[in-house]
Amino acid sequence: MKLRDELPVDHHLASVYRYGAGFCGLVLLAFAALGFADALSPFDTAGDTIAGMTTNVALSVISTVVGLALLGGAVIGGNFASTLNIVVGGLFFLSGFAHVFVLDRPANVLGFGMSNVIFSFVMGLFIATFGMYGRVSSKLSHDNPYWAARHPEQAAREQAAARTAPAGTAETAGALPAAAKPVRRGRR
Repeated sequence: MKLRDELPVDHHLASVYRYGAGFCGLVLLAFAALGFADALSPFDTAGDTIAGMTTNVALSVISTVVGLALLGGAVIGGNFASTLNIVVGGLFFLSGFAHVFVLDRPANVLGFGMSNVIFSFVMGLFIATFGMYGRVSSKLSHDNPYWAARHPEQAAREQAAARTAPAGTAETAGALPAAAKPVRRGRR
């Protein structure tokens, strides 16, 4: 199962992935801008406080790069934005775990404090949730393309039932409404 082929171009989930990536990217860019505005030293391990979190220029640069990547994912949209959100969310979790062990040590080159660690976990959860929305669940609706990709036999049966049953009958009420017509697939 290829992730890039599962979601139709015009599916409503694409907007969730797009808006989630865009919002989180803007939050990171705002944090980076505040860090740059104070002209902090690049690898200051003490870190100055910006928006309740410690930061330095290196962390501001990383926040800018990740924020721009998320905004790029928002522009591209579709499965790319979903996958990018999942990957970036996972990296935020890993960053949070890694920085727990380097707090108050010289290895803390990004100037993380405990508030940064908590922010990493919360932002990671937020970004990953946007990426996994409608994609990872045990109760996906039958018109969801990810459900159809995971249950091809049942989707084919429902699609055949939707084509053969007269419109407006009880049999077509539970069938896949989008499965009866061809689906455009693409990168967005």
